[in-house]
Amino acid sequence: MPAGAPQAPAHSKPGAPQAPQPAEPAALPGTEPRHAEPLPPPVTHYENFPVASWLCPPALRAPIAALYAFARTADDLADEGHAPAAERLEALTAYAADLRAAAAGTAPSARWPGVFGPLAAAIARHALPLPLLADLLSAFEQDVRQSAAAAGYADRAELLDYCRRSANPVGRLLLHLYGVNDDEALAQSDAICTALQLINFWQDLSVDLPRGRYYVPEADARARGLDARNLRAGPPGAAHDALVASLAQWARARMLAGAPLVHRLPGRAGWELRLVVQGGLRVLDKVEALQGGCLRTRPRIRAWDGPLLLARALAM
Repeated sequence: MPAGAPQAPAHSKPGAPQAPQPAEPAALPGTEPRHAEPLPPPVTHYENFPVASWLCPPALRAPIAALYAFARTADDLADEGHAPAAERLEALTAYAADLRAAAAGTAPSARWPGVFGPLAAAIARHALPLPLLADLLSAFEQDVRQSAAAAGYADRAELLDYCRRSANPVGRLLLHLYGVNDDEALAQSDAICTALQLINFWQDLSVDLPRGRYYVPEADARARGLDARNLRAGPPGAAHDALVASLAQWARARMLAGAPLVHRLPGRAGWELRLVVQGGLRVLDKVEALQGGCLRTRPRIRAWDGPLLLARALAM
């Protein structure tokens, strides 16, 4: 169950309540000041995870904040600043070792005390599944390697495998905290999380392509006579429009397949998820309206979309 609508590499999400916005941490975290009690670091922008918002049940705010801090810091290690790929991978390897230590109840390194103190407590209290946390780190490592090699994805199956590790663990971890673990709910959560990841990709085409990040499956582009690495080479035409429409329809189908999950989650969590689903669908509305123009212009959720999102959430 994700709880943040898709957004851009700046990583703050429209369509979901946000945490207070503290100062940004360093690009490669690891020198946070110590506290008498370990506290999660500021959590402001990891794109696939919810904040512990006012809609979250109070009893779950601490573990969700710990999970968010874990994912957000790993995201910074993989993506923020100008460190070379080798340095990023080395940091992520050390981060994974600290995760294993926290899960085993042994002392992690002193590099990220604000992350692994709260996370160790959450793992111990809630029996959080370690493989899901490891999957997230695997996806971050893949991001670093893909970006360094300017590599893309051959087809939708390859991209879905990335989403399985980059996005789906988020929903499964949250469902675990809510005590919802049947196969149907897990499948619906995976569908929503994958949809949010895909929507983020299609929303950010104008940002990612100039940075050498290629998420459009090469097979989809090739089927329309296009090169997935050179989609901005000329002005967008009918082939670009058809490509973006197809990708948006793919993401929309996934989101709608998962949407019934909103009726399975209790109280405020279900309402937050309604806003997440509708935020994602609204971004897709804007992607589809721009068509190939998404290659040059990034669609955004605006303040005036709020009433529509609330109305659609109420109608679900």
